[in-house]
Amino acid sequence: MLSQGEGMEQVKIGIIGGSGLYNMDGLTDVTEVGVDTPFGRPSDNFIIGTLDGQRVAFLARHGRGHKLMPTELPFRANIYAMKLLGVERIISASAVGSLQEQYAPTDIVIPDQFFDRTRGRVSTFFGDGLVAHITFAHPICHHMAETMAAAAARVEGLKLHRGGTYLCMEGPAFSTLAESRLYRQWGMDVIGMTNLQEAKLAREAEICYVTLALVTDYDCWHPDHDAVTVEMVIEYLNKNSVAAQKLIREGARMLAAEPRNCKCGSALRHAIMTSPAAATEEAKQRLSAITGKYFEK
Repeated sequence: MLSQGEGMEQVKIGIIGGSGLYNMDGLTDVTEVGVDTPFGRPSDNFIIGTLDGQRVAFLARHGRGHKLMPTELPFRANIYAMKLLGVERIISASAVGSLQEQYAPTDIVIPDQFFDRTRGRVSTFFGDGLVAHITFAHPICHHMAETMAAAAARVEGLKLHRGGTYLCMEGPAFSTLAESRLYRQWGMDVIGMTNLQEAKLAREAEICYVTLALVTDYDCWHPDHDAVTVEMVIEYLNKNSVAAQKLIREGARMLAAEPRNCKCGSALRHAIMTSPAAATEEAKQRLSAITGKYFEK
């Protein structure tokens, strides 16, 4: 088990697999790494391997075997561990429901906005002696989103939608009909339970982040919703998993060849409010992986 400050293999691309995507096919030279963080253990051990010549770190968001509910996910540990591994870009795949007719099951959406309907989840590394306020108007790395959209055009049979709003709900129960109808009136596009916290924490950790929202079904607003069976959803999950892995493979290859010129890597430059003299040593040590460069003398 590796912890903060210990030597570990450094990789630049991280992959988070959601429901239905518990492993990454095609990885070679694989090692399994457990990581300890100041925020506890991640959802599972990381699988580090080579994907088309690029070293990547894969994490099953809900743990292998799907053991963790959205409300139980150790979001801070997951993202902080990515930072300790040297990850600069995260590709996050997540099963979602569709709130609009044009997003059909097995389609993939790359949203550019989030709307928070969670309650009481911790979605910041800061507090307890160190304060920061990141800019979050544009929560997805635009450069990564554009690259992944370009990669999708190279994957045969994949239908991708660029842009839209991901509504992040609390769960684990799905929406009531009244809620689903209201979300549609608000103009929301897809609905899920996990990606908002990841996006916020990735921005605080100065890691680029993009969501691949994998549509499994229409939410309960749709007149055909009651005809959806568990078997159908599982079938769509499996199809989405295959499509997502093809897209991730192509996207990771393209990203590895491109310089990182976005602002994500300096998101904390003007965000830390606590003066170096006032910040506690415990807080600086706890967050050294993401704030250390701003407190160097």
